[in-house]
Amino acid sequence: MSQPRQSSFQKIHDDLLDKIKSRHWQPGETIPGEEALAVEYGCSRMTVNRAIRELADKGIVERRRKAGTRVASRPDRSAKISISVLRREIEARGASYRYVILDREEVVPPEGMRAKLSLKKGEPALHIRCLHFSDEHPYQFEDRWINPACVPGIREQDFETINPNEWLIEAVPFAEAEHVFSAQLADEQTAELLGIASGAPLFVIERRTWLGDDTITTVKLCHPGDSFKLFSRS
Repeated sequence: MSQPRQSSFQKIHDDLLDKIKSRHWQPGETIPGEEALAVEYGCSRMTVNRAIRELADKGIVERRRKAGTRVASRPDRSAKISISVLRREIEARGASYRYVILDREEVVPPEGMRAKLSLKKGEPALHIRCLHFSDEHPYQFEDRWINPACVPGIREQDFETINPNEWLIEAVPFAEAEHVFSAQLADEQTAELLGIASGAPLFVIERRTWLGDDTITTVKLCHPGDSFKLFSRS
């Protein structure tokens, strides 16, 4: 009996794209699930996930939690928000970067946060608050909750040489991300951390990532409203 052929994520990506272009799957049609494709291509589900995520980022397929992946009815060029590495962004502008962990604890989260993290009652989560600097000026206040069950090795990670966001990007695959953008007014604690006046405008990004039905992390990122810019290219 022959062994199943092994496939790289790029080969799977190209093969799926060819099938979509040739209308093997019609617009709006659900394609086979990740497990079935992993068996077909003789690879891990993570490899299939990466290939499909690339297609989703290009607007070629649409991913819906618990509903599978469909060929986009009208593949578009809408803006895609990626999860960037803050250190690289700051250093690319010629500025120096550093960050400090303000506090880190594993606790049972408040009810609203427990629901966001898809945790059972009484299950703990890792709560980390960080402050990021650009040329020694406060640039971003990060308030993050992490589901330890979804992140192997998180409890042993001290984050002394790498910040939580950068570590998570490198260490943990995710299937879906949600971003919410808003303008808010700084409360006293946030204002003090960012070196701005209480009630000053903030640009806030709230993000949640999933792997399957499980939430990996949810984070609130606060920036001084007069110095932050968000870029997107499509």
